[in-house]
Amino acid sequence: MDCIFCAIATGGQTAHLVLEDETAVAFLDARPLFPGHVLVVPRRHAETLTDLPAPEVGPFFTRVQRVAGAVERGMGAAGSFVAANNRVSQSVPHFHVHVVPRNRKDGLRGFFWPRTRYASDEEAAQVAARVREALEGRDGG
Repeated sequence: MDCIFCAIATGGQTAHLVLEDETAVAFLDARPLFPGHVLVVPRRHAETLTDLPAPEVGPFFTRVQRVAGAVERGMGAAGSFVAANNRVSQSVPHFHVHVVPRNRKDGLRGFFWPRTRYASDEEAAQVAARVREALEGRDGG
């Protein structure tokens, strides 16, 4: 496997590390939105969030939480943006969470996703039911 994040996690590739333990590795993004933009990756390769074993999700996100607080304090930021892509727009196929320091009027425009509304409460109820059924494993998958 040729994964740059695995190489960073094993020390085969250099990076500016900010956290490293048995669960996760966090390092500065090489192309940051702002100084202090950190990527947090599971030490063990998992391509997406859904590939990360359930027992590892909580410990991993505890590290994300710690890094978010450290980025805010360390960069003197008013807050942070914490996000992850899951396959679509995932530039490296190793699950990672972006932690970006944020301040009011910092120029980051957020998301330009087309926002809509459900046509009716009935449509919303049908969509919610589909997701609930998938959570309960009744989606055939």
